[in-house]
Amino acid sequence: MRIREAHSDDLVSLQDIERSAGELFREIGMPEIADDDPPSLADLTRYQQAGKAWVATTNTDHVTAYLFAEPLDGNLHLEQLSVHQTHARQGIGRELITHAAKTAKAKGMPALTLTTFRDVPWNAPYYERQRFRTLDEHEITPGLRERRQQEADHGLDRWPRVCMRRPTT
Repeated sequence: MRIREAHSDDLVSLQDIERSAGELFREIGMPEIADDDPPSLADLTRYQQAGKAWVATTNTDHVTAYLFAEPLDGNLHLEQLSVHQTHARQGIGRELITHAAKTAKAKGMPALTLTTFRDVPWNAPYYERQRFRTLDEHEITPGLRERRQQEADHGLDRWPRVCMRRPTT
């Protein structure tokens, strides 16, 4: 496996990865998440052109997973991490998170942050195994509060969500 910045010709594959990863939500009674459209090509292009999108590839450069991240409140915020179902449970997500942490540390950012579903096994419980911890209410930064409001406006608060943080060290 190799991690590299996303290329413009990867973007349609990223949509396919998102659809594949989303199907898992159908199996746990969250079909609305499974049915949600993947990011648009315009949104994907914005992340890709800004250098905020990384992909994991096979030795033949087949894209299997991706991660989008951007600065938020002085940290690197993981916007989206998705792994195609056929490549799940192989440590690819962990490698993308490690890459993001190294990138953030090199830029002087003390932590990674994210928002996620509290009770979905491959969400908060997974991130806890990757050294993230759930933030208490008083620890949630203004940018994270704004992000959570955007998620609520999108209907994601139908299921419990949390903000999480991991030091880059």
